[in-house]
Amino acid sequence: MTCSHHLLIVYHTLTGGSLQMAQAAAEGAQMESGVNVQLLHASQASASHLLGAQGYLFATPENLAAISGVMKDFFDRSYYGALDRIQGRPYASLICAGSDGHNAARQMERICTGWRLKPVAEPLIVCTHAQTPEAILAPKHIPEAELQRCRELGQSMAAGLLMGIF
Repeated sequence: MTCSHHLLIVYHTLTGGSLQMAQAAAEGAQMESGVNVQLLHASQASASHLLGAQGYLFATPENLAAISGVMKDFFDRSYYGALDRIQGRPYASLICAGSDGHNAARQMERICTGWRLKPVAEPLIVCTHAQTPEAILAPKHIPEAELQRCRELGQSMAAGLLMGIF
């Protein structure tokens, strides 16, 4: 039996933080049977992946007060191939930030608004408080409480797709 509900999770990570968040969201989404969950690195994702999914989670680190360059590249490569073909579909974002995360959230919101996607949750921002070059480049370890929030978001997205409320 194939799933008619497909949640696409696109992520980029340099130090592992946003990957941990994306994996936790995928775990949560997989708790809802009947939803196919696809976790893809931003460099591997394309417009065809967007077209094949009914909902999206985008996970990125905030780099220099913006989404990561690799995530921006995904949006650049996919934008016109998906434009006017995915409007109204639900999305949410996961952001791993050193201090704030809100600029990356706004940037992602603007891109998704252009696609006319429907935000179904406030951006989930995890602040690592990494402020020195060494801390910024060090591998990240997201606290369990934050990972649980990511799982809950993933599960909510999947449940919303199943129930048809998005």
